[in-house]
Amino acid sequence: MHEENKAAANGCGKIRSGAQNGAALLALMEKTGYSMVQQNGQRKFGGPPPGWEGPPPPRGCEVFVGKIPRDMYEDELVPVFEQAGKIYELRLMMEFSGKFIGVCVSLDNCRLFIGAIPKDKKKEEILNEMKKVTEGVVDVIVYPNATDKTKNRGFAFVEYESHRAAAMARRRLIPGTFQPWGHTIQVDWADPEKVVDEETMQRVKVLYVRNLMISTTEDKIKAEFNKFKPGVVERVKKLRDYAFVHFFHREDAVAAMSVMNGKCIDGASIEVTLAKPVNKESSWKQHFNGQISPSSENLLGFPNKEDGTQKSLAKPTSLSVRLNGQHSPGPPEVERSTYPIFPGIKLTPISMYSLKLSHFSSAVMHLDYFCHKNSWAPPEYCLYSTTSQDGKILLVYKVLISSIADDSQTYFMPEKLCTTVEDAKELAAQFTLLHL
Repeated sequence: MHEENKAAANGCGKIRSGAQNGAALLALMEKTGYSMVQQNGQRKFGGPPPGWEGPPPPRGCEVFVGKIPRDMYEDELVPVFEQAGKIYELRLMMEFSGKFIGVCVSLDNCRLFIGAIPKDKKKEEILNEMKKVTEGVVDVIVYPNATDKTKNRGFAFVEYESHRAAAMARRRLIPGTFQPWGHTIQVDWADPEKVVDEETMQRVKVLYVRNLMISTTEDKIKAEFNKFKPGVVERVKKLRDYAFVHFFHREDAVAAMSVMNGKCIDGASIEVTLAKPVNKESSWKQHFNGQISPSSENLLGFPNKEDGTQKSLAKPTSLSVRLNGQHSPGPPEVERSTYPIFPGIKLTPISMYSLKLSHFSSAVMHLDYFCHKNSWAPPEYCLYSTTSQDGKILLVYKVLISSIADDSQTYFMPEKLCTTVEDAKELAAQFTLLHL
């Protein structure tokens, strides 16, 4: 490492005056030719750099660096980051932590989740309201209620023209600062869509159909999709207001998608897209991320890391795994406090699937949530019992996981028996999460 880079890397902990900082940043700009602009709580270095020709770098070329010490600035950071390659742009936020930095691929997310929206609001109303208070709004995605198509589901997704526009909007829409229609809304980043490689998608012959009426049957769906070309549909799997339509041949699935998208079935205008195959192993690894706490190791009876003996069965204090794809030394405990309901407090009905995984403290709830997110059927639990030598009734659950998209079924059953139904179900759910 060059001497200046060593100095930059070892610069943590130095205390400089404002004048010294200014002089160091001016020297950096003179040396590199990059410009520096401060706006909206951040300083932007470059973007584009001097002599840059052509469009900005494509998505996937940006990394997020967190936990930068408060006393490190661009003159120390740039030499370190330049070792990895030419910098197009560096944006430094004005508030930082004092721990070791962490680096991960930056998700160029341009979509926000907006919850607790009045269910009588139409797409145009939500779009206009978002455009009033935020900039760069491209579109609003609103889904009809499963049982009443005249209402929305109480949430929407707002698409912005850039990640920066979405980030600024998220800051602007912090609950308490903005109350559209007199309601306190929920704001967060939308979950990124699953990325499936093009080669895999070229083999898909299953269509995902949403916005169906609850009363619409599988036979009706099959008949409607067979109208444009009789006999092309192999089978249909329907859950609530969405379904998977399986075709014998891919070319028929693609043709049916273009013909049927936007058509009305039983009075509902349906949306039709190619179903995205779910890679069970990679999906679980992405969300599960190998985080197991001592309490879960006890429950699952994992071998002791020191002496190889098996740990005794114990009731977990909280769910040990995090399924949100964020790697951390250990998951935080779920807040279990209760709060009084004061007169005048307004309670808004919501779906449990609109919550974050951090709101759930049991593996049973996590498993149900994840199956829903992947458009799988809800997990099925089959209870079995046996009697111990001392006459105790011992219980175990077998869990069936069904993927509606590819019609596959997988069973999971732990090799441990429990004395209570609750422990048996929790153990089975944790075992399933670990082995999918």
